[in-house]
Amino acid sequence: MEISLTVNGVLKTVAVTDVNTPLLWIVRDTLGLKGTKFGCGKAACGACTLHVDGEAVRSCSFPVKFAEGKEVTTIEGLGNRDNPHPVQQAWIAEIVPQCGYCQPGFMMATAALLNKVPNPTDEDIDKNIINVCRCGTYYRMRKAIHKAADLQLNRESNESKEL
Repeated sequence: MEISLTVNGVLKTVAVTDVNTPLLWIVRDTLGLKGTKFGCGKAACGACTLHVDGEAVRSCSFPVKFAEGKEVTTIEGLGNRDNPHPVQQAWIAEIVPQCGYCQPGFMMATAALLNKVPNPTDEDIDKNIINVCRCGTYYRMRKAIHKAADLQLNRESNESKEL
């Protein structure tokens, strides 16, 4: 069976033998986008977080059939070297990663949070960013989330001034 979805702004049609295959494996193995990581396989750790129609989802337990006709954004599509997303800028500025394995999932969860709550409190962060980091970089991530919120608000303010 073929499934069509838009990944990082590009329409993709993929052949799948089982429509219940987790989206994670389609993204990594079929499309070759290795930034989204496999962690627990039970939607508990969040290493596999990506966006489907702007919502953060745990792709290890999200059947590809539910992505049919949807917009999927992976860490590769969040930003790039020339135009990094505010979350990526903040992660770099605050030197967040230690081993770095879980960080793409955290960044994707954070970007989704900031789209809903542009200036999150610590309580907002605690309620919404529930991914797991075995290295314990939570303090640096919290600082980076607040910095990303400021960067995103400043970017939006500057863009509206240009209009």
